[in-house]
Amino acid sequence: MKPLHLLAPLFVFACPLVAETITPAMQAKIDVHVAEIKTWAADPVIIQAVISHNGQSPREHLTINQANWKDLPATSPLIVSFTQNPAGLFLKSKRASWVGEAFLSDARGFKVAFLDKPSHWSHAGYAKHSDVMAGKLWQGRIEQDESSGLRAVQVSVPVLGLEQKPIGSLVVGIPVAQLN
Repeated sequence: MKPLHLLAPLFVFACPLVAETITPAMQAKIDVHVAEIKTWAADPVIIQAVISHNGQSPREHLTINQANWKDLPATSPLIVSFTQNPAGLFLKSKRASWVGEAFLSDARGFKVAFLDKPSHWSHAGYAKHSDVMAGKLWQGRIEQDESSGLRAVQVSVPVLGLEQKPIGSLVVGIPVAQLN
């Protein structure tokens, strides 16, 4: 039988980490940012990009899946095209210290534009997209973001079409450091 002091490191790694709590002060800051993000989602550049992508995605976008997405380097022409299209440039113009990441998805969850390559090609089936497509706002918990490497809270707002129905989603990651 092993002495208990030798088992202590195993116990530490086996215990789940205690989740960070979003305090009321942090939530108040998140709410202010969500109001601003909603204005971005209502901008004609964003709406037109989603309408266009929903109507006819570029052919190379239709061949992307999660496996080949992960293999695409951030410097590939395809990835760069998402940051340099009108919606990507719009997001870049809105980048501030409180924006850790931002990505725009069409109705299917496929990427339309982003600041930096997100970890997933499609967020279909994820609450950050499906809840928003059902007309709800979505807010995650504090997590280590896979693509940005930051401890952040993601929020998602709908992009509304001409009939004020969701046609896509806009997700923004807000670093915890900016909320404290």
